[in-house]
Amino acid sequence: MSARLFENDVIFLQRLLGCCGLYKAEIDGIYGDKTNDAERAFDVRSTEIAEIEGVFDPRTEQNIRSLRTDAQVLARRSIANLRARGIDARVISGTRSYAEQNTLFRQGRFGNPGPIVTRARGGQSWHNFGLAWDIGIFESGRYLTDDQPYRSASSIGKIDGLEWGGDWRGFPDFPHYQLASAGMSIGSAREHFECGGRIL
Repeated sequence: MSARLFENDVIFLQRLLGCCGLYKAEIDGIYGDKTNDAERAFDVRSTEIAEIEGVFDPRTEQNIRSLRTDAQVLARRSIANLRARGIDARVISGTRSYAEQNTLFRQGRFGNPGPIVTRARGGQSWHNFGLAWDIGIFESGRYLTDDQPYRSASSIGKIDGLEWGGDWRGFPDFPHYQLASAGMSIGSAREHFECGGRIL
């Protein structure tokens, strides 16, 4: 089995596994046999998906394997489409725990260094539910930060079933992709996630 996911936040892990239909016990924050069995099943399913949809560089693999299993399928298909067109796209961010999201939110705020990169606190981002990822586009090994390559890539990467963050008004997020929300609010998604239920 690969390294444990979210080993410092077992409640978050249990919720994610519950949303994949793999963990059906009480969400109690205790890493016992039922959590271990569900995580093993998650790892097996993730490997099956990779064998069908394609395997990528180690960073992309680590981030895709943090996603909910249905999101893994579409993430792999999107990246495969981009790479088939000669675009060196990699998944540079996948699922984030609430604590990880709050750390990112503090960047550029409250005297912390760096630019502001998100408006979402923990529990307010689709990344927090295993449904979103960010790509990086590289050229000759160099990470591209300009918006234009991401805009151009969106016509290839935005496959059926996905939303692209560049379509958002107010705070467009050009590297961001997520499962289509079908009108579900972020509040409803959080409620379903926190009880380990299906979100979409």
